[in-house]
Amino acid sequence: MELSDEAIAAEVAAGNRELFRVLVDRHERRVAGMGFSFFHNADAVADFTQDVFLKAFSALPQFEGRARFSTWLYRIAYTSALNQLNRRKEYKSLSENEYQSADCTPEEEHIKSLTRDAVKQAVAELPEKYRVCVDLFFFYERSYNEIEAITGYPVNTIKSHVFRAKKLLREKLKSFVEGGIP
Repeated sequence: MELSDEAIAAEVAAGNRELFRVLVDRHERRVAGMGFSFFHNADAVADFTQDVFLKAFSALPQFEGRARFSTWLYRIAYTSALNQLNRRKEYKSLSENEYQSADCTPEEEHIKSLTRDAVKQAVAELPEKYRVCVDLFFFYERSYNEIEAITGYPVNTIKSHVFRAKKLLREKLKSFVEGGIP
C-alpha cells in the first residue's frame, strides 16, 4: 500500500529523513512547472525547485496536516517565487510554455499550433492576478481552497478572477473560433 503524502511527511518529521525523497519525486515536476511560470530559464528553475524543497524540509515539523501536503508545498513555492521576483513583473503563465503533442498529421499539428498560439496570446493578455488563478485552476488542477492557501486570495476573489478570466478569454478567442484558422 502506498503511503499518502501526509503520512510520509509525518514519518520524515519523526526522523525518517530518507522518505523525503519520495515527496520530492512526487512533486518535483509540478514545483518546477510553477517555477517555469515565474522564471525563464532552466538554471533559475532548478535553483528555485531546490530552494523550495530545502524550505519544505526545514519547515516539515511545522506541517500540521490541516491542508493537503501538496497545497502546503505549493504555498511555499508560490511565496518563494514571489519573494525571488522581488516585486518585478516577470510572471509567465504556464499556458505560455510549449507542449509536445502526440503523433498528428501535419494538418492536425498546424491546427493545434495555431490554437495553442491563440490561447497563449489570449492568456498572456490577461491581468496577472487572473493568469495566476487560471494557471493554478486549469493547468495545476488546484481547487479554489488550495488556490486560496497558495496565493492568499480569498476563495470568492479566486472564483471571481477565474470567472472574469474565462469571460475575457471567451471574448478574445471568439473571433478565432468563429473565423476558424486565420
